[in-house]
Amino acid sequence: ASDDQRIRRLLIRRDPRLAPVIKRIGRCRLPDSRTHHPFVSLVRALTSQQLSVKAAATIFGRVVDLVGGPEGLTPANLLALEATKLRSAGLSGQKVSYVIDLSARVQDGRLDLHALRSLSDDEVLAAITAVKGFGRWSAEMFLMFQLNRADIFPVGDLGIVKGVQKLLGMKSRPAATTMLREAELWRPYRSVAAWYLWRLIETAPVVTRRTTVARTVG
Repeated sequence: ASDDQRIRRLLIRRDPRLAPVIKRIGRCRLPDSRTHHPFVSLVRALTSQQLSVKAAATIFGRVVDLVGGPEGLTPANLLALEATKLRSAGLSGQKVSYVIDLSARVQDGRLDLHALRSLSDDEVLAAITAVKGFGRWSAEMFLMFQLNRADIFPVGDLGIVKGVQKLLGMKSRPAATTMLREAELWRPYRSVAAWYLWRLIETAPVVTRRTTVARTVG
């Protein structure tokens, strides 16, 4: 059996609540999200913060156009741009400073993106969150979707909160401590379980008084 099948079987065996979700949705497509361009992933993450998927894609596309296409999205090319051009693409002044800080760190070697693969999860978290604009959530998304680390569980992600709430049949949002306790069942594949929780919310959105929460990552 493939690794994917083995992990699914293990999670199904361990957690009867998650089992029907896994059986209904099928293969975990988390590995499909990986690209060969970690720098591009980080720039995209910065431009996407606090924006709708559509707005984020539009602004990221404009930034890519400024440097002549995806292949031109390098630290050197971004540092060569005037800040006003990045602003004209739709980035806020704060995000411009984030993009410049990221580019400078990669350019001078303070952030060695290729070395990240050999670091532990905690070391990667520390390296990414040292860059302006990157909090724990952004670093966890990088670990999951870019480095394909198997045991990340982002308790600060609203989709995961809602997924655990629905899975456990809770009336109110679970606390981080509750989520981590429940997620112990899924070690060392909490990333895979998290992916299924996102899908659970997508296929059956949780409607609150204010909004419908859904995830579209991955």
